[in-house]
Amino acid sequence: MGKKNNTHVPDFILMGLTDSEEIQLVLFILFLLIYLVTVLGNVGMILIICLDLQLHTPMYFFLSHLSFLDLSYSTVITPKTLYNLLTSTKYISYMSCFIQMYFFVFLGATECFLLSSMAYDRYVAICDPLHYPVVMSRRFCSSLIFGSYMIGFVDSSINVLCMSRLHFCDSNVIRHFFCDTPPVLALSCTDTHDIEIMIFIVAGSTLMVSLITISVSYVSILSTILKMTSTSGKRKAFSTCASHLLGVTIFYGTMIFTYLKPSKSYSLGKDQVASVFYTIVIPMLNPLIYSLRNKEVKNALIRVMQKVEASGQ
Repeated sequence: MGKKNNTHVPDFILMGLTDSEEIQLVLFILFLLIYLVTVLGNVGMILIICLDLQLHTPMYFFLSHLSFLDLSYSTVITPKTLYNLLTSTKYISYMSCFIQMYFFVFLGATECFLLSSMAYDRYVAICDPLHYPVVMSRRFCSSLIFGSYMIGFVDSSINVLCMSRLHFCDSNVIRHFFCDTPPVLALSCTDTHDIEIMIFIVAGSTLMVSLITISVSYVSILSTILKMTSTSGKRKAFSTCASHLLGVTIFYGTMIFTYLKPSKSYSLGKDQVASVFYTIVIPMLNPLIYSLRNKEVKNALIRVMQKVEASGQ
């Protein structure tokens, strides 16, 4: 009966990143600047793609959704983290914790399959350019986007459904700066073995299927590029894929390091550093990676600014 009464704790306490007030202030300023750059970068990318007709192509259609996901991803985690860095009480309600976890998993899983769709888009563009307009039709691109969001919805629903069956009896202190699955699992006073296996299968399947799709696409792309006789053609093909490949490497590298391992090996220091990277830093990096290395985006920005200036005059 006592266990049943303590199944749903009224709130959790997020331990945060550090106990030092000086370091908390430094982290607050740093994370606030990163978040502002994230918002400006991703909103700017979405606006440029919407306003410039020359960017109304499948690649930039996917990129606009990537910016939306990164913006949402960061907003789910960063504002609460900033608030906790400034306050001595780091409480988060039971419901808010599971809502944060739900959207975190939903957006992360969706981004995995969106990156797969972007890799397939590059594969068709380089390996089968003549059929590209037919294969990557607006309807097919919309289907890929819808499928990515649906997979994210299913993954997050299964994750939160499994987690909601846990009992919390002793401690309500989450050894993390947000409600992530491993540290919340560690609080449970019941056997979590079956739930861990289910979550591992779902998360592992999402990561591996999307990663295999990306790997096969890029192996085919590399094979096609190496067969090209034109040096300028090779350079153009490499530059087209470089930004996406860099974004994929950073995103999957930190995800695999954090999640594709037993929960027993959860390390507060190392996993928090990795978590800061993919929840706060990567959403800022993506628009920079895709814009700074992309002449089309730079030219589109100039055209949009010229239109705004002309309309102002």
